[in-house]
Amino acid sequence: MRLCALASGSSGNCIYVGTEATHILVDVGISKKRTEEGLNQLGLTCRDIDGIMITHEHADHIGGLGVICRKYGIPIYTTKKTKEAILKCSNIGELDDSLFQEIEADNPFMIKEMKVSPMHTSHDAADPVAFRISYGKEKIGIATDLGTFNDYTVECLKGMDVLFLEANHDVNMLQVGPYPYYLKQRILGERGHLSNEASGRLLGKLLHDGLKEVVLGHLSKENNLPELAYETVRLEIEMEDNKYRADDFPISVAKRSCPSKPVMIL
Repeated sequence: MRLCALASGSSGNCIYVGTEATHILVDVGISKKRTEEGLNQLGLTCRDIDGIMITHEHADHIGGLGVICRKYGIPIYTTKKTKEAILKCSNIGELDDSLFQEIEADNPFMIKEMKVSPMHTSHDAADPVAFRISYGKEKIGIATDLGTFNDYTVECLKGMDVLFLEANHDVNMLQVGPYPYYLKQRILGERGHLSNEASGRLLGKLLHDGLKEVVLGHLSKENNLPELAYETVRLEIEMEDNKYRADDFPISVAKRSCPSKPVMIL
């Protein structure tokens, strides 16, 4: 399998995961043009996509959904409540109901040869989920937009070969930044977003000998910096009471507005 973030940040998210025979997108919060350009860099087109899995209905995750799915008829995998919320979004336009494939957290499903296991997340949306994707023994976990994590989160994300984790904001930057008070409280709350520190603490509980790579994503443009996210997460790993060090695993930060370097599981 390979993973490539076509875009990841508070202004738009779209992640590709695929094998030679199966190609899926997790969210499509960027334009059809940008999605197609990103796929082209991977040697693919939108016509190759077998399904689009939606984590939740916020604009930075579904902005391009309507245009792409109307043109290409791509199946949309999402929970019932998220589907209902999407259909109420006026800027998405009309979508054929037959495109939706309803899924449930903790109930795995197949897209061709790839197994997808949705999991609950804590976010201020209708019924948000994260995804674990497996092909044979290869496993990728993608978890963003979670205001907090618990034992369930950790158990779901154990044993992954590749982890794509949210590192949304630096708490100090957020607190002194330009956002209004209510928005700061939303982001900092248990149904908001993971800070760099929290992301590092979660990652520290997920490290194992078979982990091949970690990608940090969904960084806030106003309240974070790639270098800050990277260094803070590494510091949290160093502070964890386990046998691993930050240098034991490749860690990268997904780019906001252009495709990141693909991650391959070999």
